[in-house]
Parts: sequence; structure tokens; C-alpha cells
Amino acid sequence: MSRVCFQLQVKPDRLAEYTQRHAEVWPEMLRAIEQAGRRNYSLFLRPDGLLIGYYETDDDQAAQLALDADPRTAVWETQMSDFFVSLDGRPDQSAERLTEVFNLEDQLATLNN
Repeated sequence: MSRVCFQLQVKPDRLAEYTQRHAEVWPEMLRAIEQAGRRNYSLFLRPDGLLIGYYETDDDQAAQLALDADPRTAVWETQMSDFFVSLDGRPDQSAERLTEVFNLEDQLATLNN
């Protein structure tokens, strides 16, 4: 299992609309994400538009390819791309990935061995 964290920047004048859209994500989009193998997926938004996303998956590359090929995601991702500053491509494919430097459970597990 891998943990994936990413960063995007939402346009300040679109924050309210972005938040509203994510309060009511299309059911077919939710199923596509689930079927691609992503789980424990969360988005966190700061008042200045900094967006941090997190999810877990068994194979991130396979999940990315599945979402890219899934016709249910194309319209959503195209619409969402307008919300972001300096984005080159689909948000689900172009977000900057962050490197994990600490995980409590991983380090506790080494103490118990």
C-alpha cells in the first residue's frame, strides 16, 4: 500500500464554488475513483487556496491510468481544471506530489519488532 499526497493551488476567487462542487461530487466520479483503487481519499483547503490531497492505493500508476482512461472522469477533470492556478493538464494527473518524510504507524511498527 502506498500513501500519496499532492498539492494544487485553487484560484482565490473560485474557493466557494470549488468547495461546493466537492460537497456534491457526482456519484459516477466517486465510483470511478473507488474502482481505480484509491481509498481514504481526502482534500484539505486553506483559505488562500492551497489544496492538499491525500489517498492510499495499492498501485498508484495503475490507478492513474485507470482514471485517465475512464470516460466518467474526463468531464469532471476538465471542469475542475478551471479552478486551479498554473495547471498543465488534468488536475488528477498534473498535481505536484509531496514526499512523505514521517509516518507514525510505520515508525511505531519498527519499535514493536
